[in-house]
Amino acid sequence: MFYIIEVQDHVRVDPELFALEVKTALAKQLELTYANFLDKDMGAVIAVLEIGKIGEGIIVPGDGAAYYEATFKLLVYKPELQELAFCRIEEITNFGAFMNLGILKGMMHISQAMEDYVNFNKTNALTGKNSKRSLKKGDLCLARVIAISFKSGEPKIGLTMRQPGLGKLEWINDDKRRAKLKAGKAERLETKKKKAKAKKEE
Repeated sequence: MFYIIEVQDHVRVDPELFALEVKTALAKQLELTYANFLDKDMGAVIAVLEIGKIGEGIIVPGDGAAYYEATFKLLVYKPELQELAFCRIEEITNFGAFMNLGILKGMMHISQAMEDYVNFNKTNALTGKNSKRSLKKGDLCLARVIAISFKSGEPKIGLTMRQPGLGKLEWINDDKRRAKLKAGKAERLETKKKKAKAKKEE
């Protein structure tokens, strides 16, 4: 899930940024500080959106950098259990697929790829035995987050596509078209029955 959070903190600005206007220096320092920043409680920082109130700068003896108390807003992504995530397949293996969620990566076990028995084949694709649907590197998908672990560095995110409405985007669109055609056919049949009944009653 994406969030905008407001932070109040003392920001250390390196001396090489002193030539810049204070707000610009703070913006550059925050971009450096929060580049690739990941925290279990906060999530993964995507961008520094804006800087609000800036206090007086102080220099700590023996440091040389300036410290400013400031409020600023960050755009973050924090994975949540059961949320839907658009992702791109980055790599296919014999045990599943590694999925790129944008700022973080997830893993989908081969058993979670689709409602079918799935095989890993020589062309580096996962293929359903009955449906013949296949997944390959670069495919765009919609998956659900079913597991999150922050035990070591970057979170481990488990994904599934074994639920209605999930899977490769092409499959989802195909299923919608089929459902629409089926509904239209049922509606036409019902209209035909009503007309036949009305004609019979005349």
